[in-house]
Amino acid sequence: MTRTRRTALHVAAMAGHTEIVETLVENMSPEDLEIKDSSGFTALTAAISYNANIKIAECMVKKNKKLPTVVDELCMPVVWAFRYCHIEMARYLYSVASIESLLSDDDNRAHAAGLINQAIMTKCYDVALHLLQHCPQLATTADTAGIAIVIDGDRVIKEIYTKPPTNPNMSSGFKKIYEMKLIHIQTSELLRRMCDEIKKLDETQMSRPDIITTLFEAVEKGNFEFVRSIFKSSPDLEEVYGFHERNIFMAAIRCRQAKLFSLIHGVRSKLKATNHRDRDSNNMLHMAGLSLPHPQLDRIAGAALQMQRELQWFKEVESVVPPWTYEHINSESLTPRQLFTREHKQLLSDGEKWMKETATSCTVVGALIVTIMFAATFTVPGGNDEGTGYPKFLDNKTFMLFIKSDAISLFSSTTSVLMFLGILTSTYDEDDFLKSLPKKLMIGLGTLFLSIAAMMISFCAAVSVMLDDKKSWLAFFIISLAGIPITLFVLMQFPLLIEIYLSTYRPNIFNRKP
Repeated sequence: MTRTRRTALHVAAMAGHTEIVETLVENMSPEDLEIKDSSGFTALTAAISYNANIKIAECMVKKNKKLPTVVDELCMPVVWAFRYCHIEMARYLYSVASIESLLSDDDNRAHAAGLINQAIMTKCYDVALHLLQHCPQLATTADTAGIAIVIDGDRVIKEIYTKPPTNPNMSSGFKKIYEMKLIHIQTSELLRRMCDEIKKLDETQMSRPDIITTLFEAVEKGNFEFVRSIFKSSPDLEEVYGFHERNIFMAAIRCRQAKLFSLIHGVRSKLKATNHRDRDSNNMLHMAGLSLPHPQLDRIAGAALQMQRELQWFKEVESVVPPWTYEHINSESLTPRQLFTREHKQLLSDGEKWMKETATSCTVVGALIVTIMFAATFTVPGGNDEGTGYPKFLDNKTFMLFIKSDAISLFSSTTSVLMFLGILTSTYDEDDFLKSLPKKLMIGLGTLFLSIAAMMISFCAAVSVMLDDKKSWLAFFIISLAGIPITLFVLMQFPLLIEIYLSTYRPNIFNRKP
């Protein structure tokens, strides 16, 4: 009917005209519904590509039961439905698809493996599990693109335990919990079945490119549960090599996957893994010396903290590898530390710039507070008694609060200025970013916050002394306004202070007892 060899059924199905489709199907033979256009798509696949009209699909499938599993140019209609995230349509087509036709030959099994992959990606774990129960071998079968099944079990389990239901409706909350627990059970069962199948593979099958590629992709994505389960079921996979002849742990270092790298402390091949060199004669410490891909660096606030995290990685790997690796040179005649310096030259420069800009801005604020609070000490509210020279409100408790908060603000702001001056005069060596500079910045920000808070308290105390009980409403109004700058400072700078503290002093991101 068209230059793309589409039939009237193709055109009507793509346009979503249910009545026309029903009339056409009624006057066609079952075989006619399998006619493909120039792209190799049946009318059912074409309809899925343009809309998700289940009535149209039901009409066609009723006429020809084989349609959901008819292989077109790329894959089956049921797989297309999952790929396009038409979940209701996909579940319907899978419910009426013949399992026997899905598993009839090697080509169809590749499409079935693709169906499992797509079902997992769209979180239809029950469909993936159902098909795997009928044919366990699909767990180690590559799909039409040569990709073996990967389940992101770590992400799913993380979702379950870090995202509790927020719906105030109790019944809805219980329903959400039930759904999450069900997903947990399904994904755990999928993982178990896949591991059981991998155990059955011999050494030759274990080294298949699709199996190796799947394992290294799981490492790159940080799928901890998947990789740990694979290692438990098939310890031999600990020693496989991927891109540039790098082992699993070298790949984990390169992608900065801390949990996965920590698995090295529990594997039998630890000694062999730590002594391995890749095609370019890089050892594990060289991998830590390579710069981190930018998308992962961007998750850390500030170039200085990014540099700190890179140094933490280098120090951790250094504590694991044998001593000979420290001075070992690669194909570029670089030791790990020399490679680290070269790869992180720009990050070091950015970190220095970030530190100096932050310190300069905070120094100005701190110096202003020092000036103000020093002057306030000699211009006390109410003045001094002409006879004795003592402040007139010396016996007033609120006045004593003014004196104390003034002193705290003066001393803490002076401390913060000294800390920021220490940052500005630092040599900015690489190792300074590990503890020295973050510690100075943390103390500087902490004391600056304390000085601002104390300054506001001092101001409020002075206002309260001067107005006394005569204008209590005005004093209350002014004191309320004093909370605004403190709140703004907390919102803008306190998160950075917390992040610096956690990055420097929190428990190690590496687990030596995985």
